[in-house]
Amino acid sequence: MKKIQRFGGAMFSAVVLFAFAGMVAGVCAVFMNPLLMGSIADEATTWYKIWSIVAEGAWTVFRHMPLVFAIALPIQLANKENARACMESLVLYLTFNSFLCQIFTLWGSTFGVDFAAEGAFGVTQVAGIRTLDMGIFGALVVAGIVVWIHNHFYDAKLPEYLSIFKGSSLVFIIGFVVMIPLAFLSALIWPQVQNGIAFMQEFLATSGAAGVGIYAFLGRILVPTGLHIFIYAPFIFDNIVVQGGIFSYWVQHLPEFATNIAPLKEQFPQGGFALSGMEKVFGSVGISLAIYSTAKPEKKKRVAGLLIPATLTAMFVGITEPLEFTFLFVAPLLFVVYAILSGLLNLVAYTFGVVGFFVNGLIDWVSLNWLPLGANHGLTYVIQIIVGLIFTGIYFLVFRFLILKFNFKTPGREEDNEETKLYTQVDYEEKKANVVRKN
Repeated sequence: MKKIQRFGGAMFSAVVLFAFAGMVAGVCAVFMNPLLMGSIADEATTWYKIWSIVAEGAWTVFRHMPLVFAIALPIQLANKENARACMESLVLYLTFNSFLCQIFTLWGSTFGVDFAAEGAFGVTQVAGIRTLDMGIFGALVVAGIVVWIHNHFYDAKLPEYLSIFKGSSLVFIIGFVVMIPLAFLSALIWPQVQNGIAFMQEFLATSGAAGVGIYAFLGRILVPTGLHIFIYAPFIFDNIVVQGGIFSYWVQHLPEFATNIAPLKEQFPQGGFALSGMEKVFGSVGISLAIYSTAKPEKKKRVAGLLIPATLTAMFVGITEPLEFTFLFVAPLLFVVYAILSGLLNLVAYTFGVVGFFVNGLIDWVSLNWLPLGANHGLTYVIQIIVGLIFTGIYFLVFRFLILKFNFKTPGREEDNEETKLYTQVDYEEKKANVVRKN
């Protein structure tokens, strides 16, 4: 589990870049939209051209997303010389794709890929190399292998006359050899995986609200294990439901969505899988109010001082860990209920037509949804707020009832000799370790 959580942390190293880039791209989409800005945003104007330059910069991380992940993974996972591990990972990922390019150039039809055709299914470019479209999965596999090689062979001792080949050079030599069979194996297996992904895309696109609700439930209930990243990352950043991932696709098509008056759910039903921010904004408020209302009178001031910044952080930037791990630490039952309510919230919101990119907090909501699309889709967002506020009340009532019914020791309800605090993931892990030692 610790290794999985380290992997999640490594993924986050890359994901943090996308938040700013996405907001910039969203702002650019607003400023380049004639419906919102008037004639100043016509393509021939200097205004439009300046913002198009800014937008191109924002799109850099999305267009080279696999490269970003290939570099980011060793930051957290390499045990030594992390910077060199990042270089090794990047070079070997490019080498891997160069092998694939030549394999498909020579034997594309043998592997069932029309590699020569323009716009061929399952084919893309990575840093100018025409290759198999493995999305971030290929980058993560290669980076993981390189990190393993780096951790085991970077410090390997070599004879003096071979000392030039030690360190990063040795890692590259071993990795170079490993990438050849990996490329052939990928050429054999991945086209079949792509067919499976295409089937999954069709299934999820037609599974409606039930699929959205189950996806949201899994994304929450797996947080303690760190496995939730395997739920949301392929949807948000890879090709599971839409080419390039929901985030990239959404930002790229913002101008189109903004000018089209058709309901957003009709234009982009896949956006139902990007509603996890709903529980971060509306659920966090209800849960915090329930914790505050059940606190002992003499501790309410202290509890408010803890909950207000934690709740605002969840609402504005989508970081919910201080709240989630607090009631996970105190009462795992509350976390299960939280996951169920989150699934229901996403399901109901989607049923009433709410789609978009609502993965994080209000900053993303405004810049990537409300501001660029509000003119033609304002009613959708009014519905979103109404549904969210109703669920704020539901979270509050359910959590308050359970806290009082089972006398859970949420912040402010501890014994007088116990500290009133919010808990972290470290606290939760230590509690689990203590339980294991006692057993």
